[in-house]
Amino acid sequence: MAADGVEMEPREAMECDVVVVGAGPAGLATAIRLKQRAAEAGSEIAVVVLEKGSEVGAHILSGAVIDPIGLNKLIPDWKAKGAPLDTKVTDDRFYYLGPSGAVRIPNFVMPPLMNNHGNYIASLGNVVRWLGEQAVELGVEVYPEFAASEVLYDEKGTVVGVATGDKGIGKDGKPTDNFQRGIELRAKYTVIAEGARGSLAKGLIGKFGLDKNSQPQKYGIGLKELWEVAPEQHKPGLVQHTLGWPLSNSTGGGSFLYHYGANLVSVGFVVHLNYANPYLSPYHEFQRFKTHPLIRDTFAGGRRISYGARAITEGGWQSIPELVFPGGVLVGCAAGFVNVPRIKGSHNAILSGIHAADAAFAAVTAGRAHDRLDAYPLAVQDGPIARDLRKVRNAKPLLSKFGTALGTALSGADMWANTLLPGIGLGYTLKHRKADYASLKAAGSARKIDYPKPDGTLTFDRLTNVSFSATNHEENQPVHLKVADMELQKRSEHDVFAGPSSRYCPAAVYEWVEEGGNPRFVINAQNCVHCKTCDIKDPNQNINWVVPEGGGGPNYSGM
Repeated sequence: MAADGVEMEPREAMECDVVVVGAGPAGLATAIRLKQRAAEAGSEIAVVVLEKGSEVGAHILSGAVIDPIGLNKLIPDWKAKGAPLDTKVTDDRFYYLGPSGAVRIPNFVMPPLMNNHGNYIASLGNVVRWLGEQAVELGVEVYPEFAASEVLYDEKGTVVGVATGDKGIGKDGKPTDNFQRGIELRAKYTVIAEGARGSLAKGLIGKFGLDKNSQPQKYGIGLKELWEVAPEQHKPGLVQHTLGWPLSNSTGGGSFLYHYGANLVSVGFVVHLNYANPYLSPYHEFQRFKTHPLIRDTFAGGRRISYGARAITEGGWQSIPELVFPGGVLVGCAAGFVNVPRIKGSHNAILSGIHAADAAFAAVTAGRAHDRLDAYPLAVQDGPIARDLRKVRNAKPLLSKFGTALGTALSGADMWANTLLPGIGLGYTLKHRKADYASLKAAGSARKIDYPKPDGTLTFDRLTNVSFSATNHEENQPVHLKVADMELQKRSEHDVFAGPSSRYCPAAVYEWVEEGGNPRFVINAQNCVHCKTCDIKDPNQNINWVVPEGGGGPNYSGM
């Protein structure tokens, strides 16, 4: 039944062994591994992957410096098969920035796990497109433009699959002439690989209390531009990270600058979403960062090619929820496997997909269905994911508690301890104090921030940059950003916090417009790049991000 009560025809149903929601590194690794295991055993397994983007890779955005550990295990001959990882890291630099200068942190001071030599600079989107090709060759059914919008349960509350959203519903909630009913994917096991803060994962975590024994998940927002730079500015293999300016010591975050390919440079900026000042704009901090003397010359004579943004899970080891529920599992960033100090998650995403596939394959071949795949979390706890994340488990809490300068020094010492005493470290695991939405100060006690106007050459306004994300949504559809209580939004988000939604959103989706002295909340849903920051940072948790029609959103190229 539609939202306005219109009676709907029943959905068609499709049966499979495993349905995977999300064609990112984790989801595709799961599908590929399942087919590999079936081929090795001389058996068949039906695997379906649903992807809400217009194509595989359309919604993928990452730096990215890729640790090939996961790919080496999934597809050992990935080089021979033409995986798009061509630029090895040759120069690894880390700086602490002041307003007009920079101090380089010597490499020997950095914990060994921070060393990027042996890793590759690449477009994760292109790597994911390649993984999609490998999956299809193995017989995986991959369906782009199909947004999984609903989890299906049986009478016992067990997950038995997912349903895709209807297409052709108008803004009034009624079917249009282009109406297409969604379909049901009924499976023995359901793998949730939506990425950070996915709507189905959020619902499942809440329904099954998967986070009851873990710390609050923490997030950052990552903003990125892809540039084609002048040949004389290009340094293939250079990986550069910074902390400090333009952020204050109490606001966590940092930058990356990666040189690879044909005169390509990925430049990005991450702001931890536990920042306190409601006047802070992550997007404008990113633009300001590019004007630093250490950075700006890289882009002289170059041109921006693409722009995008997305949320990043940052809670680490102590924020990982329970990974299994009756009938399915969480993998990749849906589970929170990002290594924050290393700014890497794709390696663990692929490894989690491998572990989940092994557990699901064993269950299916044993004739099981819709139960708990408990072998999966055991493999995570005893394998390379745990070894990777336990070493850095205190980095984020130390940064949050002590600020960037002291927190970086303390987290470095802690990582050294965990390197020298594997599995032990200094013997403690710090907690996260609160969820990110609870960290904002009231506007009356915060400092206003005046950001410089963009020059249109090095720095850009948000709407211009959003056009470089190729974002598009079918205009006549219900708004997929659901405000539960509009009066609360005015009374609190606007009146108490001065409308931070107009600043934390990297795509200018939200505006407070004065009409006759009365502010009105405007949602420009067509601009949405699906970063989910609003769902995370709204101080009242009053905004709920749900999937729009399949095929909508950004269409990232080379990101």
